[in-house]
Amino acid sequence: MALVPLNGIDLNVQTEGSGDLVVLVMGTGSPGRVWRTYQVPALVKAGYRVAYFDNRGIKPSSECAGGFTIDDMVADTAALVEHLGGPAHVIGTSLGGRIVQELALTRPELVRSAVMMATSGRPEPVQQAWTQALCDLHDKGVEIPLQFYSVASVIRNLSQKTLTDPVIARDWLQMYEFAGNTLSAGERVQLGLGEYDTRLAAYRAIGVRSLVIGFADDLVLPPRLSREVADAIPGARYAEVADAGHVGYLERPDEVNRLLVEFLAGA
Repeated sequence: MALVPLNGIDLNVQTEGSGDLVVLVMGTGSPGRVWRTYQVPALVKAGYRVAYFDNRGIKPSSECAGGFTIDDMVADTAALVEHLGGPAHVIGTSLGGRIVQELALTRPELVRSAVMMATSGRPEPVQQAWTQALCDLHDKGVEIPLQFYSVASVIRNLSQKTLTDPVIARDWLQMYEFAGNTLSAGERVQLGLGEYDTRLAAYRAIGVRSLVIGFADDLVLPPRLSREVADAIPGARYAEVADAGHVGYLERPDEVNRLLVEFLAGA
């Protein structure tokens, strides 16, 4: 990956493959390389040029610890699409889904098609309470025990179907333990973006061809929230992936990749 100066900051960007451009936008606290596990190889194989990047707040992209807004992140993504010679198919998950929605609304000329996974168009009280609790602990300098954090992350982010296999469950616990339990200053800012006004009415003005994917067992942003986004966007298609939690693109990659490739091919 390489640092590229865009929109007044540096974004850590990687591109692979050739063909029509696809830009992948990750969610809160995660680096862009997460896409590299399953989605990038599938999209490259399908004949696309795929770009993925670390959002502002995630090092080595600019941390912007002094604060930023989702509008800043939308402008970052728009600048990247322009830099790469867009328009592009743009795919996002969680916070990345919200970024894609806002990009499709405000810069439709840059978006050939939009895919939003595990997304929402309004605040969700339980998720807000969770993120506020994490922010409060961070702000007070309290370090969450690593084992507790990894267990809580596995329970919140994965389907119970996945966790029925003890070997797989241990693998996920180890992965979250390896990821660590501390927030960087930039990640703290990203978490704070969960406080926002309802946007569903605004999304009725989106004219970009859109697919919304919900994950049936998502406890973080339940699929009803994704369905609301699909219902708000004129002509949007909604698909729901069974036996998948908030990181369904990692739990059920074959099904998610099938949905992505088939949708993009129809654009």
